[in-house]
Amino acid sequence: MALAAAGSLLLTSCQFASADGAQKARTDPAHAPELRTYYQQKPHWKACGDGLRCASLKVPMDYSRPTGRTFTLPLVKHPAENAKRRLGSLVYNPGGPGASGVEDLKGGTAASFGKRVRARFDIVSFDPRGVGGSKPAVSCDWDGGEEPEGGAEEEAPVALYPRDGEQRRAALASADAESRGCRRGSGSVLPHVGTPDAARDMDVLRAALGDRKLNFLGWSYGTSLGTTYGELFPRRVRTMVLDGAVDPSLDWYERALSQGTAFRRSVDDYARQCADFAGDSCPGTTPREIREVVDTLYAETAREPLPAPGADTTLDSRTLNAAVTLAMYAPEDQWEDLSDALWQAYDEGDGTGLVKLAGGEEPTAGDEGGAQLPGAARESVGGRAAGRAPDNSDAALLAVNCLDIPHPRSASAYWKVMAAAHREAGVFGTSTVVDEMSCRTWPRGTVKPHRAKAPGLAPALVIGTTGDPATPYHEARSLARQLPKAMLLTYQGLGHTAYGRGGSCVGRIVDDYFLYREKVRAGTVC
Repeated sequence: MALAAAGSLLLTSCQFASADGAQKARTDPAHAPELRTYYQQKPHWKACGDGLRCASLKVPMDYSRPTGRTFTLPLVKHPAENAKRRLGSLVYNPGGPGASGVEDLKGGTAASFGKRVRARFDIVSFDPRGVGGSKPAVSCDWDGGEEPEGGAEEEAPVALYPRDGEQRRAALASADAESRGCRRGSGSVLPHVGTPDAARDMDVLRAALGDRKLNFLGWSYGTSLGTTYGELFPRRVRTMVLDGAVDPSLDWYERALSQGTAFRRSVDDYARQCADFAGDSCPGTTPREIREVVDTLYAETAREPLPAPGADTTLDSRTLNAAVTLAMYAPEDQWEDLSDALWQAYDEGDGTGLVKLAGGEEPTAGDEGGAQLPGAARESVGGRAAGRAPDNSDAALLAVNCLDIPHPRSASAYWKVMAAAHREAGVFGTSTVVDEMSCRTWPRGTVKPHRAKAPGLAPALVIGTTGDPATPYHEARSLARQLPKAMLLTYQGLGHTAYGRGGSCVGRIVDDYFLYREKVRAGTVC
């Protein structure tokens, strides 16, 4: 049983002498003798509150030098509620990159899984290398003791659409300072936090859990992790759900434009359907009135920040953009608060509510807690405010994205596409391109844009939400075409991802897939 739990790593001397055994040792990392100690780990699970069990896992920092430095990754599991009928483990990643799987599960995400799934699977998550409670973790020294040019006065925010030379110099300086801060804070770790290495860690985890094959759910960025695992270990997957899919064939600009355009559409959806979610709180009675409020605030804050007496800073255009885009992730939880905050800023000239929304806070007076976003909508927006692990989500998001996606070194490449990004997606396109500039001087990773290749992979279930602001539906459709025998489930709705927030239709289909590997017919829509 111990050998089976470790993925049959210990081969007899006779098997090693065979050509087949030698070939496996060369091509399959799980059969490499130098990785045996990692694959044979047995986590020491201990109670860590609310019925959860916690442990840790060691993985090599550099898989080409497995005897060198290591990462220690925190693990957490919600044990199967019907132990006698347990099917195995179901590993999930909540997204990001940069979201802590440990704090996510501790925060109650087990409830996002169907009751039948919770009964028969251990729900397991972990902090990927460099993230959250990982040791070491990515740390970006963004202060660095540096004063802004011209003295100690606060610098103006980087423009959402840098048009002239001064604005472009400011944007470039800010991006390069961000990159320098990460190299200063964790330079030796940065080349080792990419998704291919995290996917290899997940195979070590699979073996440590005692599972011959992996059951996996990835929300948003988690779909990149799942896709990469499927490419590396296609025959080790039993079931794989990729919800809010990321298309691996897109280059840096195509990804930026895809997401920027999706956010622009989501703001249009907000203007059209605000009353369905926010009722009388909407900052207008028609879509045109609501768009006028939003557009006016963007224009005003670009000229001069609005005061925010109840917050610790003013409302500039970047903070406004953060508040608006964050609220698109979960309309059912966020649009009423967004509406109140927009009207407060537009009618009263008070940006307090929007500043708090941008920081992940509830915009009500005296509230000091974090806004809870359902399912995978927590990633890319600063993580869970109440998390017990150190929250390095912003730094980890930057580190993983920059390593995973090749970026141009020349600043001119970014200015060259800026006008086209504005035509396609307005400030949501240009601001996304500006954000990508921080990757300009990053260490080079090993991944290039490519169509996924995973021959032998079990049929994966790809889920796309038609109104998803962060992972647009067309990317799910594309990924489903790339993976062999993949099935596409369409959720007609707004917000980011579907499982756990898309109602009983999505839940039933996903649960049946995990439990029985039930096929999903082409064209299925919830």
